[in-house]
Amino acid sequence: MPESSESPLSDAAAHEQSSGPDVATPIIAWFAENARDLPWRRPGFTAWGTLVSEFMLQQTPVARVIPRLEEWLARWPTPADLAASPPGEAVRAWANLGYPRRALWLHRAAVEITERHGGVVPSDVDQLLALTGIGDYTARAVSVFAYGLRHPVVDTNVRRVIARAVDGNGQPGPPSAKRDLPAMTALLPDDLADARAFNAGIMELGAIRCTARSPQCDDCPLRDICRWRAAGYPEYTGQKKAVQKKYEGSDRHVRGLIMAELRHTHRPVTPAEIAGLWPDVDQLQRALSGLVADGLAVPEDEGYVLP
Repeated sequence: MPESSESPLSDAAAHEQSSGPDVATPIIAWFAENARDLPWRRPGFTAWGTLVSEFMLQQTPVARVIPRLEEWLARWPTPADLAASPPGEAVRAWANLGYPRRALWLHRAAVEITERHGGVVPSDVDQLLALTGIGDYTARAVSVFAYGLRHPVVDTNVRRVIARAVDGNGQPGPPSAKRDLPAMTALLPDDLADARAFNAGIMELGAIRCTARSPQCDDCPLRDICRWRAAGYPEYTGQKKAVQKKYEGSDRHVRGLIMAELRHTHRPVTPAEIAGLWPDVDQLQRALSGLVADGLAVPEDEGYVLP
């Protein structure tokens, strides 16, 4: 499914004073000195580039995204450029980023931006949410980082920092837009530039300092006000999110094998070729049927092709 677009309380309604410590000021100062040099943070980076990067960064490490992002934007520098190409080319260019349905959703979003918004990525959160594959996180990330508007941007890293520094828990509970967005909004500075820097900074802090398994507490700008540290790092005993199944040997793995075969040729991949990709016939057929249902593999007389 596309990223969830559950609509929680409005950002304005959720804006209230936090009862916790001031985490924004030290994070903004720390981010100014420690921000990684990433393409989407450089001056002049386009709103379309920001949108593409956010699609690619979902469940994919930064190091794998950067070269693919640069290739993508060189080939399709605007939504209209991508919309004019077949969706199968988007899937082919997605290559090893994983979850190739994101490529189809991004292509559909490009078509919608071209047809509804004159080829300009909208800045309004509700208009962004109406695009294929865009949910709460991506809509707010584009609005904030591309256009400088004031909204809470919440990912796993942000949730972890808030859980530790503000709530005193070692890990956040399962994601909840109705809880997470108001919690982040309560910490946002009113100044637009500061709010943007804080959104990016707290995300960066969770990515490179306040990590899930090896937090670098001595080098953290919140070390003197972090409630989890002050409490002696108590173990998290709350509800935990489901652990993702091992990739090797999973249906995702088999789907990936089929997708790699489809990407590497411009002719139909025959049933016999697909049959040679994996020994478990039932699992192979299940993976193939799923790809067909998702629109990623299109059956033809001689075999299967990209859309």
